[in-house]
Amino acid sequence: MEATAAWPEADGTSAGPPAGPAGAAGAFAQPPASGAPLAPKKAGRDRYLDLLRTLALIRVVCYHLFGWAWLTVLFPSMGVMFALAGSLMARSLKRPALGVIRGRVRRLLPPLWVFSAVMLAMMFAAGWNISEDPDNGGTWGMIELFNYVVPIGAPPFPWSIGDKSGLLEQTWAVQSAGVLWYLRAYLWFVIASPLLLWAFRRAPWPTLLAPLGLTAVVGTGLVTIPGETGNAISDFAVYGGCWVLGFAHHEGMMQKLPRYAVVSCSALLMAFGLWWASGHLGPDGWDLNDIPLAQATWSFGFVVILLQYSPSWQELPGRLKRWDRLVTLSNSRAMTIYLWHNLLIMATVPILDQLYDLPFMDDQLVGVLDTTYMLWMFVLVWPLIGLAIVSVGWIEDLAAKRSPQLWPDGTKKNGTKKKGGTRARARAR
Repeated sequence: MEATAAWPEADGTSAGPPAGPAGAAGAFAQPPASGAPLAPKKAGRDRYLDLLRTLALIRVVCYHLFGWAWLTVLFPSMGVMFALAGSLMARSLKRPALGVIRGRVRRLLPPLWVFSAVMLAMMFAAGWNISEDPDNGGTWGMIELFNYVVPIGAPPFPWSIGDKSGLLEQTWAVQSAGVLWYLRAYLWFVIASPLLLWAFRRAPWPTLLAPLGLTAVVGTGLVTIPGETGNAISDFAVYGGCWVLGFAHHEGMMQKLPRYAVVSCSALLMAFGLWWASGHLGPDGWDLNDIPLAQATWSFGFVVILLQYSPSWQELPGRLKRWDRLVTLSNSRAMTIYLWHNLLIMATVPILDQLYDLPFMDDQLVGVLDTTYMLWMFVLVWPLIGLAIVSVGWIEDLAAKRSPQLWPDGTKKNGTKKKGGTRARARAR
């Protein structure tokens, strides 16, 4: 989606490896191949990580729109976003853990509340009666509504709502609320981070690899945990390695390991992931979201390589500079984009359907529109996302105790750059 994985920090910086020793983790790592010490990092945002977050968000939108399974192989967005979030969390835990967790929860909840209020209002208006829902009914279903307030579990929603002639397809609630799995996983990672970071600094390799081992147990059918509890544990296992990789990146461990060894081992792990996927294809073929062990190993290896080559840009280089404002905006509104994008994708359908009623639409033009419909959905969803950023994105600023901005792309009202650079399907992934 979650997008939520790596919201901009209150101090306007991104995580990155420190200049000095990496704590206990450094004892397990080798010096750089060149023998030279790590260069000191300047304060400020790491624009390489910001760029990765932007690419991850774009890939999430494209995947949910087109449903192309190969996108999960091309760029495992969720693994990347969890790794970036883990790196930010490790940096923040220089401060007292309870205060850090409280700050993360504070930034998470208000945007969720606005989204939840809209979703619940739409579902109840469409006729959803949770007390009579066969999948979510009874007292327990009412209790689970609390997950729309604090995402400690899976929120209930109807699997089919409305009628076929309605503005939105009957699975719109599943598609829209299904993305909230990511907020649940993110919240539990945040809560577990003090313990995970403590374990990583004392035993980095076991802590780093343990989630892959857990995935091999709960993600392959060797041990089956039913219901949403099983889904939550599976998500924690699949992406736990990427979260801890964020710790390794922040602690400087990635930069101390020999690059050739890191890339070689990562390539072998990714090859294993593809081999496993080839024998366990799901209903959508090579969609790694349906193959937990393949998702975990492919994402882990992919993220290792991305972080190993991390250039820690203080500003986007060369031709990438033209995308500076977009990168800044998407990082400043990552949660808004993730929460609302699926609902906005479906909102493009009733808007585009109005074109069929235009007086000049003959059979030939109707055929052209039918052929290019998905393309027009892709074109239209971005201005709708922009509208959501303007309408509700400023809530992210209030949640982070920042001055609210309608369009935080790193420029002042007069269009000049800020001094010092910029600032900041169901269960689908």
